[in-house]
Amino acid sequence: MFNIVLFNPEIPQNTGNIVRTCAVTDTKLHLIKPLGFSIKDKYLKRAGLDYWDEATISVYENFEDFLMKNDVKNLYLLTTKGDKNYTDFKFKENDYFMFGAETKGLPDYIHQKYPSTRLRIPMIPKENARCLNLSNSVAVLLYEALRQHNFESMK
Repeated sequence: MFNIVLFNPEIPQNTGNIVRTCAVTDTKLHLIKPLGFSIKDKYLKRAGLDYWDEATISVYENFEDFLMKNDVKNLYLLTTKGDKNYTDFKFKENDYFMFGAETKGLPDYIHQKYPSTRLRIPMIPKENARCLNLSNSVAVLLYEALRQHNFESMK
């Protein structure tokens, strides 16, 4: 129903946890290289446990490769630079939600291409509280989108 896009993910445990979340929600996962780990990494597999075979995962060489191979109608960027709350949007089936690298976020050229769909998850304004963990952010956003669709096809 939805698509999670990870741009240059760096931490294998985060991606493994996201694989698990995607598997139990029937959400497609798109990984854009470079990845900060090998897909065969034991930490990645451990975090995803036995959900790897249950998830639909595609890997792309770069952002252009991702766009060329997918019919992306709605792409939302989840970023601390977003000026709109994620709850302010009505998400549609097949929407894409893109998250940046854990230490760098998304590059400027992607921000410039999609300025009107930059969303944020509200947090307290505190210098040392920079952002939520990537896998937690994915879960927060994805479950809001699923809630808006009354958790169709889920128990």
